Amino acid sequence: MSDIARFPVYDLHSHTRASDGLLTPAELVQRAVEMRVGVLAITDHDSVAGVEEAQQTARDHDLPIKVLAGAEISTLWENHEIHIVGLDIDIHHPAMVTFLAGQHDCRRTRAQEIGERLAKARIPDALAGAMRLADGGIITRGHFARFLIEQGKADNMVQVFKNYLARGKTGYVPPQWCTIKQAIDAIHHSGGCAVLAHPGRYGLSAKWLKRLVAHFREAGGDAMEVAQCQQAPNERTTLAQYARDNELAASQGSDFHQPCPWIELGRKLWLPAAVEPVWERFPALAPGLTITER
Repeated sequence: MSDIARFPVYDLHSHTRASDGLLTPAELVQRAVEMRVGVLAITDHDSVAGVEEAQQTARDHDLPIKVLAGAEISTLWENHEIHIVGLDIDIHHPAMVTFLAGQHDCRRTRAQEIGERLAKARIPDALAGAMRLADGGIITRGHFARFLIEQGKADNMVQVFKNYLARGKTGYVPPQWCTIKQAIDAIHHSGGCAVLAHPGRYGLSAKWLKRLVAHFREAGGDAMEVAQCQQAPNERTTLAQYARDNELAASQGSDFHQPCPWIELGRKLWLPAAVEPVWERFPALAPGLTITER
């Protein structure tokens, strides 16, 4: 048995060109294998369009990797955009199909409004540019950001969000997402596990972060991401404690979007002691290297 089979690296949060990632599903799976990832979840924003290609790639090439079907769902809580990852979902379940169709409608409406606001700011054709960069996938603010960089409005993603797409800026449109409870229910109806994504990235104080985690648990959430590639000092330990306090399992994921020096598939993904890994609570996430197939 290979080391990957005996000691798999779990990366349970990644993106393809089906949303705002830069790699195709096939390219993402191949890169994950190169990075010695043994269990990979495809979790595009409000989309499952990349899942089947990723799973088919693993089968066709007999790759030593388990590819899980997932999605990263945008929700709204206390005027904050909060992301919930669904792991091992049935992408064809009617509840999930209907739910994601509603999310897609919200995204299309928001994209149109962002394009209109940028046009009023004398930045024409932003919607067309974002659609071109999305190439048939879900349109996100990341696609608008890339268009603005193309147009010379900023040098990098951080700069363009700060100047154009963050709250209160020219191209910002308040989201109208579903609630956390609605996202969790859709995940559970489709047979999946609901995970609170990157809790440390929402800019919340310790008090508000504890409130968020408690609300997520009360709404039926199963796990929370504790480990990522890049984290503030002691963040991993703190999040592990929050998971234990709320009887949530612990997950880990790179939130990989594209090759870059600081975020890589499988890099620095380990869980602190005394947490319950999500794959131990949910047998379907365990490392038997048969490809998940619905």
